[in-house]
Amino acid sequence: MTDVEMNGGVSLDAGSPAFTQIADKINSGAMDVSVVDSTIGRLPVIVQRDTPYTFDLGNLLANDPNPLPRRGADDREADFEAKLSANARDAAQALINQLLNTCEAKATTDGVHLVLPAPTTLLPREKPIPAEKAPTKWETFAKKKGIKDKARDGKMVYNEESGEWVPKWGYKGKNKDGDSEWLVEVDKKKEDATGEIENKRADNRRERKERVRRNERKQRSNERSARKTD
Repeated sequence: MTDVEMNGGVSLDAGSPAFTQIADKINSGAMDVSVVDSTIGRLPVIVQRDTPYTFDLGNLLANDPNPLPRRGADDREADFEAKLSANARDAAQALINQLLNTCEAKATTDGVHLVLPAPTTLLPREKPIPAEKAPTKWETFAKKKGIKDKARDGKMVYNEESGEWVPKWGYKGKNKDGDSEWLVEVDKKKEDATGEIENKRADNRRERKERVRRNERKQRSNERSARKTD
């Protein structure tokens, strides 16, 4: 007897070598054929308990008030684990039954889903609810004066001279235009008053660094003030 091809699959005759090899693997336990016939060994859908389950469908929780099965003196470890697995399986089946019988089903483009009710069981938090941060000096001042945050229009700005988009600040930023110019106008009156030659590029760099340090000092001061109010 030979194998016969049919409709994209293979029909195995009883006497073919392939049929004999598959049968040997099944008999030796190397293959699970429980999915071949779903009617064999199917567990019951209806779960019976001495004391009914209680549910919190919002948290997908099933509470079983019945005592867990105890391990007998003659019970093996595998048998006791099988009892616990069967108990957990029944609870999951009861939860699924309750969901399908009580929750509203809706169909969307993503598929069919169930609408869960609001949870009824309060779950404990690992950490306390964080306290609301105290406003900084600037936030208090802005609220008092009615100042609103400016709309952020991005970090890039168009440089008409070079015809390119450049950062507003930082490396090759727009705020450093004067540093790259070969000719910089100086303040003659300031030079006469101080008696020193003005270096416009160095002054600009010094002013930028001073603004950064001043902002950092204000930030640290605001953080200290916020900690004192906690």
